[in-house]
Amino acid sequence: MKLVDDVVRSLRVAKIFRENTDRISSLNFSANGETLITSSDDDSIVIYDCLNGTPKRTLNSKKYGVDLIRYTHAQNTALHCSTKVDDTIRYLSLHDNKYIRYFPGHTKKVVTLCMSPIDDAFISGSMDKTIRLWDLRSQNCQGLMHLSGRPVAAFDPEGLIFAAGVNSESVKLYDLRSFDKGPFTTFKLPQDKECDWTGLKFSPDGKMVLISTNGNVIRLIDAFQGTPLQAFMGFTNHKGIPLEASFTPDARYVFSGSTDGKVHCWSTESGVKMAILQSDHPGPIQCIQFNPKYMMMASACQNMAFWQPAVDD
Repeated sequence: MKLVDDVVRSLRVAKIFRENTDRISSLNFSANGETLITSSDDDSIVIYDCLNGTPKRTLNSKKYGVDLIRYTHAQNTALHCSTKVDDTIRYLSLHDNKYIRYFPGHTKKVVTLCMSPIDDAFISGSMDKTIRLWDLRSQNCQGLMHLSGRPVAAFDPEGLIFAAGVNSESVKLYDLRSFDKGPFTTFKLPQDKECDWTGLKFSPDGKMVLISTNGNVIRLIDAFQGTPLQAFMGFTNHKGIPLEASFTPDARYVFSGSTDGKVHCWSTESGVKMAILQSDHPGPIQCIQFNPKYMMMASACQNMAFWQPAVDD
């Protein structure tokens, strides 16, 4: 099955999970698309089996809390940020629920965490106005950048460069091998007065950068020139909260949640809204991602939903 307009419009909630007692703060598919991991404000980590559509395991992180959970490349391990005690990033063995390593350094809430697509490097950005570069094998920070505002950051699909969005107005591109020399290019965009940038993602083909906000707009820019391509609008965000937006694996569509429980989908090429899908989410949909390998999407408020295309009999 190929992702075409009609298939996108036919996406329906196939299954709803009510494993959590509080908001789901992040979700992440494994690279092979077979499992999904979530973090929640109720201090729990839930792992779902995507092939069977069932919850597999629940782990608790009562002491440190959990946020921004990300799979690493090693089987059964994940990285996550803390919501209690301090702002240390923690490297967790999911197999026995034990910590392998801690990454201390940030002095305020970590708001962006991204694993390299190719190796053990990862980047984090914090409200302390720094971006740190790390390697899973060492607790020492490999690189530190001081910025003028709240950062968002992401690796490109090749894992050779990373982008940092700063102060909701500029995107800086760094070469991983020489990032200490500063950005090799900076794109200045008109500053979003009404809202802050809260997320940044490269498209799977590396050609575009998606900027999500805590307002009523999602921006799409060219990854090479920095030229604005699209501004996706017309979704509800009454509460000024960060709403995740995500690409489909073919980079042809972008999905976003809203605060009124609807999922919106646009074409990256034309900017046209392709669909408004009704979920059964009672709360704001803050997390949404498309499975990298299977025809499936996940969205979350306090409940987690798997979406699949409606198949005609």
